[in-house]
Amino acid sequence: MTTAAGRGTVGTLPDGLGDAIRDTAAEIAAMLSGAADTGIAVPGSEWTLGEAAAHLAQANELMADIAAGRERRHGDGTPQSLAAANALALAGFAERGAGPLAAMIVEQAEAFLGAVAARDAREDREPAGTGEPLHTPLGPMDLATLGSYLLTHMLGHGWDLARALRRSHMVDRRRVELTLPFLITAMPRVLDASAAAGLTARYEIRLRGGAAFGVTLTDGRPVVEARPPERPDCTILTEPVAFLLMALGRRGPWGAMARGGVLAWGRRPWLAPRFPTLFVAP
Repeated sequence: MTTAAGRGTVGTLPDGLGDAIRDTAAEIAAMLSGAADTGIAVPGSEWTLGEAAAHLAQANELMADIAAGRERRHGDGTPQSLAAANALALAGFAERGAGPLAAMIVEQAEAFLGAVAARDAREDREPAGTGEPLHTPLGPMDLATLGSYLLTHMLGHGWDLARALRRSHMVDRRRVELTLPFLITAMPRVLDASAAAGLTARYEIRLRGGAAFGVTLTDGRPVVEARPPERPDCTILTEPVAFLLMALGRRGPWGAMARGGVLAWGRRPWLAPRFPTLFVAP
């Protein structure tokens, strides 16, 4: 068995998550290191390349601090407060250079993994059940879910940076499946109450060739579970990369359906296009 800071991670983090965090940070850094101009626009964003990279470096540091047990406050869990906290943090952080930001992204991803290893070693010496949830920008999470959150965040912004630089992105099926613990935890917290108002429906969400989970709404109140519901009203089969991009607000449902990335069936298949609109990307 290797530690959470080593290759082939097991233990607190699910198998493969530590490697995915490390590899994603390294691939983003490699992209950034070749950028001559960090003032270029990021497509679909108000940020420049340098601002997006600075946000990513700061977010990695935030996650590493939380994993290490340091108290950090960043918004109140709503998408609006997170956006305001991000803007405030960026305003107080002047670095926009590609090289320093690339190094910081990698350094803070490693700091997160080091904090996981240290916490694992500490909890091995404590009685079972003494570990407390960590306070994150999207509510309490265990360490494995926080790792999934870190990976999800890097993949979303890594996609943005790749588009800005016209480079290949690093989002793939294996990494998307590792984002599911975070997404399942976060979805009820980012529900658009007005879009979901009055809706009663059972959704089964399947990733093509992989995992599935369930979302049940009762008069607009959501329950998200790692297992699909019995007798779903609408089953949505999604290509994994398309799923993550829709979940993070990078792609709309109609474009994904037009590309063949989404199929739907069941007693109420017309509910499928509505599903992505029920949530506001964090």
